[in-house]
Amino acid sequence: MFYQPKDGHGLPHNPFNAIVTPRPIGWIATRGADGQDNLAPYSFFNAVAYEPPQVMFASTGVKPDRDGTKDSVANIRDTGVFCVNVVEMAARDVMNRTSGPWPREVDEFSDARAPRAECSMIPCARVANAPAALECRMRQIVQLDGAANFLVIGEVVGVHLRDDCLRDGIFDITRYRPLARMGYRDYAVVQDVFALKRPGE
Repeated sequence: MFYQPKDGHGLPHNPFNAIVTPRPIGWIATRGADGQDNLAPYSFFNAVAYEPPQVMFASTGVKPDRDGTKDSVANIRDTGVFCVNVVEMAARDVMNRTSGPWPREVDEFSDARAPRAECSMIPCARVANAPAALECRMRQIVQLDGAANFLVIGEVVGVHLRDDCLRDGIFDITRYRPLARMGYRDYAVVQDVFALKRPGE
């Protein structure tokens, strides 16, 4: 099968986001200029640089009360900061609850009963029991082609690691089993790990 996206795929569901999988989930915490906390998951998310450490996420939807985007991007525009929380398998239902199309006045931390803690370097909340949390200062918001497509790039200025996820000086993902987004409504859990040496090592 071959198709050009501009012409449509002819399938019952769009296969695009099932092709690029698995995708890590950035559970993005923000705080509005009015002090209102927001928490929402994004599967267009990844780390993009080591020095300085940088991450990105993309928002592709719109809310009628947010001037052409969603709460997360609107808050970051106002405050310049956000926190990325890593999602573990044990938090899947809490994370899923925060993905709802709630009005801007809804505090997803409270609504989903996600434990909250203050960040150390930025004025923002984080998920207190997340395996890791990355405190970020926004570096760029890039408007991509298409309606309401925004790419947010942040520099990581603070890192929280949950103590039980460290083993012999290594951050061990098998201790918490990260959740990954597949296509459609499907998710996967990462629990099997193997190592490969690069040529010449």
